[in-house]
Amino acid sequence: MQRGMGVNVRDFVEANASGFFADLKEWLTIPSVSGDPEHHGDVRDSAQWLARYLREVGFPTVEVWETPGLPAVFAEWPAEDPAAPAVLVYGHHDVQPGEPAEEWLTAPFEPVERGDQLIGRGASDDKGQVLFHTLGLKANLTARDATAPPVHLKLLIEGEEESGSIHFADLLTRERDRLGCDVIVISDTSMWASDVPSMCVGMRGLTEAEIDLYGPEVDLHSGSFGGGVPNPLHAMAALLAGLHDADGRVTLPGFYDGIIELTDEERELLARLPFDEAAWLKTAGNSRAAYGEQGFTTLERIWARPTAEVNGMWGGHTGPGGKTIIGREAHAKVSFRLVAGQDPVKVQEALQSYVAVHIPPGIKAKVTISGPGVRPCFSPIGSPAVQAAKRAMEKAFGTEVLFTREGGSGPEADLADILQAPLVFLAVGLDDDRIHAPNEKVEMPMLLKGAESAAYFWDELATSLPRRALG
Repeated sequence: MQRGMGVNVRDFVEANASGFFADLKEWLTIPSVSGDPEHHGDVRDSAQWLARYLREVGFPTVEVWETPGLPAVFAEWPAEDPAAPAVLVYGHHDVQPGEPAEEWLTAPFEPVERGDQLIGRGASDDKGQVLFHTLGLKANLTARDATAPPVHLKLLIEGEEESGSIHFADLLTRERDRLGCDVIVISDTSMWASDVPSMCVGMRGLTEAEIDLYGPEVDLHSGSFGGGVPNPLHAMAALLAGLHDADGRVTLPGFYDGIIELTDEERELLARLPFDEAAWLKTAGNSRAAYGEQGFTTLERIWARPTAEVNGMWGGHTGPGGKTIIGREAHAKVSFRLVAGQDPVKVQEALQSYVAVHIPPGIKAKVTISGPGVRPCFSPIGSPAVQAAKRAMEKAFGTEVLFTREGGSGPEADLADILQAPLVFLAVGLDDDRIHAPNEKVEMPMLLKGAESAAYFWDELATSLPRRALG
């Protein structure tokens, strides 16, 4: 590894790229699938691998933190200046399963390079994006000829993200004092394109439920009883259709109360993204038309507006041939994607109120909520930390960095709420990285740009954030 004055960040990253990718490929061979009990030992091996690696990088404090489930890895490297800002980097070392293995061109846990691509499970989501921070840190130290970063740097790399982060909030609460920071950096999202670098500034939340409607105690002959008693299937159809009004807005009481609306500046920046709606529709299962809440573009709808979706419905006779009955029950699964300002619990309560009001006499209803839900998160584009990351990425990529949001959900809101610190998304994955799918890959030049961006970012934060009070 090169050291000494005269070596700039980019030169260091390029000179040490081969060793970085060799290390990453070694880590990718560990099948750390948190959702499969047969691989829980591999998740523990992955945590131990990362802990050893971070010690070799130079972190003076590295610990494997146990949970009732699978372990996370914590590392800390204090700045030379005791009053420097504190930064926490979040990522995860667990991965999705490799199945179906027959759809992979190569074995999912035997990473290979093909041109500029590194193919293997976890290459993009999230091991590659975790590890680029170590290369960036080395580059920063070398360029400054320093023995410590310009900020108090902490890493928290989770081991259960791909299985719902079910113990993560408790871990954050338990270790809140050790994790205290001024900003939280998330490296688990994607950019618009390799030639259109961007930063995510928000992720939607999620809550799910099942609705069950019950009418007569048995299926009834429709000739004898049709038109004379309420039909659960009719009631369900009306209930689901009524979730939206004619403008595509969700009709749950209070659904839009308190949401953080897009600013004119954000809408203008989203409109500058080179979005091809026809091409996007092809990726959406060859959908024939765009649809959604009136007054918003497709990107605004899928990133920054809340939604209600019917995920499935069943009841009555669904087999071959006719069966003229009034079915005794009807069922549906629904989900709601939420934006900043919405609370999953309040949306759950609103759904229960909506169902109670809209069920006709003679029908019994049951609403079953699937867990507490996932809260949305949001980072204002004008915040000092977001602007610092934007400057760092622009220096690395040599072009303007735009802003995006994402429709998916994760534990980011828990991080922000429990640690009481703002979020910044610094990530270089791409939408075509095939995360969660066969042949996951990462563009190796993007990981190097991520490392370079991180190296600049620590310097930007050190001068952009307030100094910490001592004593």
